[in-house]
Amino acid sequence: MVRCRVGLIGAGGVTQRHARVLSGFDDVEIVGVTDVVPDAAAALAARHDAPTCTDVAQLLAAGPDAVYVCVPPFAHGPAEEAVIDAGVPMFVEKPVAVDLGTAERIADLVARRGLRTAVGHHWRYLSVLDQARELLADRPVRMVSGAWLDKVPPVAWWSRRDRSGGPVVEQAAHVLDLIRVLAGEVTEVTAYGDGTPPPVEGADIDSVTTATLRFATGAVGTLSAACVLGWKHRAGLEILADGLALALSEDGLSIRDADGERHVPADPEAARVAVDRAFVDAVRGVGDDVRVPYAEALNTQRLALAVADSARSGRTVRLTTPAGTVVPTTGVTVDA
Repeated sequence: MVRCRVGLIGAGGVTQRHARVLSGFDDVEIVGVTDVVPDAAAALAARHDAPTCTDVAQLLAAGPDAVYVCVPPFAHGPAEEAVIDAGVPMFVEKPVAVDLGTAERIADLVARRGLRTAVGHHWRYLSVLDQARELLADRPVRMVSGAWLDKVPPVAWWSRRDRSGGPVVEQAAHVLDLIRVLAGEVTEVTAYGDGTPPPVEGADIDSVTTATLRFATGAVGTLSAACVLGWKHRAGLEILADGLALALSEDGLSIRDADGERHVPADPEAARVAVDRAFVDAVRGVGDDVRVPYAEALNTQRLALAVADSARSGRTVRLTTPAGTVVPTTGVTVDA
């Protein structure tokens, strides 16, 4: 069996998860780990019998077949540019950037190079997602309600807007991504933040944010994000269609319709494995189930940033193309 040689950029918690999954595949070999904190890179490399690399250039010199870029939101950009320049397939963890300019620049470079990519929106691999789509296939979505109600994660950069983008960009992007899958594209956002940061040193993000969403189909929706709790309270979405109510989270799908109420469980760990399996198979040329390439992740990034921008400015954000077609894929305009 030909093994897929994988390099890891970043050695934080999410990289550690990917490394555990990848090490469980008999057709994958981790060939290098690099991080701006050398001790973190060395520790992760040692756990998986891999070399430690001093920088991205040395990692790429090892000749990986694919590279995982798992860095904090503010650190995206240079690593991706180096990987693209080397022509190596790339898996990028979400959010793909803290700003739109960086994400658009990387997306353009990927498109020009024709590079195979994937982004870590693993909720797309939840076993119940296809069932939700089937239930909605002949019923127009009327209303969507998404939420991510949680605590402040224990990393210093998370509570800084210029480092994480805030809770909507860093956390609730998972919810917004599935909202797009199940309800279609959002054309207009009006959001509000409370203007009060969480009680963490240096914090400048809103503790709570709420937004109203208007969809191209005419549906309406809301999104709520909060980091004022000491636990992860709820993360998911509810959808109303004619005669149908769905509630979807990492743990499963709840359905209520004319046949009554039922719950279909889901396995979030299986989804985390599936997103890596799909990328490795695509790189090896034995599969084609990458559900969120970089260009698609950019669509969700635009929506998340539109919510964050509206909350910060207090103005409505409309998502449009230069030609005037209202879809959240190429630009945003902010009402005065």
